[in-house]
Amino acid sequence: MIRHIVLIRFLPSVSEAKIADLFEELHQIRAKVPGLLDITAGKSESPEQMERGYMHGFVVDFSDWAALHAYQDHPEHQLLGAKLVAASVGGKEGILCFDLPVMTQ
Repeated sequence: MIRHIVLIRFLPSVSEAKIADLFEELHQIRAKVPGLLDITAGKSESPEQMERGYMHGFVVDFSDWAALHAYQDHPEHQLLGAKLVAASVGGKEGILCFDLPVMTQ
């Protein structure tokens, strides 16, 4: 399994309602990409408070690398990605992506 982790520093002008709408668009992609297993999205509630401005994020689990590539190439992901970049501090500089192979038992 591949875990796709995305952390976002949204612009201060982006409301929580707008962020919720963007995350809802993300959830709508789930049924359209074979091998996309699960999506979790939201705002950090970490007691450590080490977010460094990355207060929102999401995790998408994929069955394998091919499913992740299909997601990355999907037109709805491309459109949502552009919206996230436009809503982030510094554009792409306000988004961190990390892909982690996860061994399942």
